[in-house]
Amino acid sequence: MFIWFAVLSAVFVAVVFRSPTIDHRTVVVGSLAPLVEAAVGGPRVLHSVVGAVAIMGVVMVATRNSRLLRRRLLGVPIGLMCHLVLDGSFARTDVFWWPVSGFDFAPGQIPEVSHLGVSLGLEVIGLVVAVWSWRLFGLHHPARRRRLRDHGRLDLA
Repeated sequence: MFIWFAVLSAVFVAVVFRSPTIDHRTVVVGSLAPLVEAAVGGPRVLHSVVGAVAIMGVVMVATRNSRLLRRRLLGVPIGLMCHLVLDGSFARTDVFWWPVSGFDFAPGQIPEVSHLGVSLGLEVIGLVVAVWSWRLFGLHHPARRRRLRDHGRLDLA
């Protein structure tokens, strides 16, 4: 349940945005954050588009005087939104549109746990994408690995 979200979110953001300044480490943190809701018994705020947008709003307001910090923290809500796409939360109105669809949280476990067999298959796909992206981003070069580790940067080779 981790590799699928972490790898695909980082790859999607790197390929789609092609931003040399986004911190992909925070994208990974954001993509994994909704998994903590398994501990509280089901999908809550982090599986909702309203939650992701609210967190983006907080980041924008809280960092209005620091562009560097904003650039780094914007990866968190972007990762949250990637998670919503990758786990299929959008297919459950009561989860995706909370609280617009009602203030009661959706019953049941988070989507990743409720379809555990599919999630394990997606982990295997995530491993395949990780191997492919290792070459795509040229991570066989120590300098590129250091840049990812120290600054969160992924550059297309």
